[in-house]
Amino acid sequence: QVQLVESGGGLVQAGGSLRLSCAASGRTYSRNFMGWFRQAPGKERDFLGSIAWSGAGGSPYYTDSVKGRFTISRDNAKNTVYLQMNSLRPEDTAVYYCATSSRFAMTSRAYDYWGQGTQVTVSS
Repeated sequence: QVQLVESGGGLVQAGGSLRLSCAASGRTYSRNFMGWFRQAPGKERDFLGSIAWSGAGGSPYYTDSVKGRFTISRDNAKNTVYLQMNSLRPEDTAVYYCATSSRFAMTSRAYDYWGQGTQVTVSS
């Protein structure tokens, strides 16, 4: 089992920044990638990017929708992955989730452990 606890969401004005954290515990050694997703009301859950737990996995991957604005990083000593979000827009408003997978994937069904989600609201 892997437990994921997210924090850092909130209300921010357009153009502002937030940093989300995802702290992992349990059998994290079995999960090689951490992904970030978001889901806006009435919409599907969208993949944003992912990072490998170890350096062997290469650089973080980002979708075009957030590339250049969002940065994924990790602190292995703390078993924590971060999502730094800059230049936020009202359309970034959503519930943000972290999740783990044994492999690189961009679809939610490949991820088997999920955080509880944290609300991010960007006001115009």
